[in-house]
Amino acid sequence: MFDKIMKLSGAEGRSMELKLHKGTVGPEVVDISSLYREMGVFTYDPGFVSTASCQSAITYIDGDKGELWYRGYPIEQLAERASFLDVAYLLLYGDLPQQSQLAEFERIIRYHTMINETLKNFFNGFHYDAHPMAVMVGVVGSLSAFYHDSLDIHDPRHREVSAHRMIAKMPTIAAASYKHNVGEPFIYPRNDLDYCANFMNMMFATPCEEYAPDPLAVKAVNLLFILHADHEQNASTSTVRLAGSSQANPFACIASGIASLWGPAHGGANEAVLEMLQEIGDASNIDKYIARAKDKDDPFRLMGFGHRVYKNHDPRATIIRKVCHEVLDNMDAKDSPLLELALRLEEVAMQDEYFIERKLYPNVDFYSGIIYRALGIPNSMFTVMFAIARTVGWVAHWMEMMDDPQQRIGRPRQVYTGAGKREYVPLGQR
Repeated sequence: MFDKIMKLSGAEGRSMELKLHKGTVGPEVVDISSLYREMGVFTYDPGFVSTASCQSAITYIDGDKGELWYRGYPIEQLAERASFLDVAYLLLYGDLPQQSQLAEFERIIRYHTMINETLKNFFNGFHYDAHPMAVMVGVVGSLSAFYHDSLDIHDPRHREVSAHRMIAKMPTIAAASYKHNVGEPFIYPRNDLDYCANFMNMMFATPCEEYAPDPLAVKAVNLLFILHADHEQNASTSTVRLAGSSQANPFACIASGIASLWGPAHGGANEAVLEMLQEIGDASNIDKYIARAKDKDDPFRLMGFGHRVYKNHDPRATIIRKVCHEVLDNMDAKDSPLLELALRLEEVAMQDEYFIERKLYPNVDFYSGIIYRALGIPNSMFTVMFAIARTVGWVAHWMEMMDDPQQRIGRPRQVYTGAGKREYVPLGQR
């Protein structure tokens, strides 16, 4: 609620009072919605780094303390005790489910994992080596042409059904994108497997032999999906909200989020980690590349270290580091020079005063890329894995936004720096 007033003075002796808004936790927020009307000026905030674009009760981040909460629950507790669908229910509905509620939610998600048979033909329109994220953008965007029975965004039940469909079908679409890429037949979902095991089966099973997902691999994927499920108003979530503010259908909104996530500065960061390791090549080159990372005139950067939001440590990295080492110990990282290199780089960087002083610790992207590589998931699928998990956060934010009576179409303003008013010159006189 608004409980404080701040006075703003401007040019020509003008002044106005601005209300201060206080959330449950976090900094106070200045309400500037009447600033242009009263003072004739806009605010300038490139990247919206100091601007609250909405009110939300879903996720809270304290970058200075290294805290991440989903609906008030610390990420450490959820990562240790919850399943991914337990967390999905929490993000969608606001509270952890009772046992019967979780069982029903899991049943609903299993019911929606299949995709329309005609939709499978859509994959054949993509070149065999198309990037899986390109396929994801196209196929997810097309879902509204197949599931138009629940596209009334003003109907809460329609919104819920669409949310369930996207959470359920995203692993099926992702696995099909991979199968298309490697030229193998699609594998149908299995209702006897849980969410993460089912995805692994659709990824790696073939019709010619039995496949049983490795329990440690399923554990790692479940944990990574939980850690990636939501992260407040990041670029892709903000994109989903902005698209949704125009009252676009939910499948189009999520497709826009996938497109935003694809960027190397966002969801593509873990893919960039593996590319960096391939560039370093060998543990003997680490010192040289560490020196390059310290050189401000060298464009080389250590990918997967530090975080824009977390100024202390990334709590997700602390959680996933243990499982990362479990996975690597299980498969023996010495069998993979690239993974051995990653462990050595982690060791060197965490003991280097330059990185310690600047708190440039390995983040979740560093460890997730290593884990996915160890599980046999190709680099091109890393961002797809991120998209599967983040779909839950996207639909939670979309549903919250659509239920907000103050919701209005997004319309950022700008500082115009182009030419002044000019007169048109006929073609023959130019």
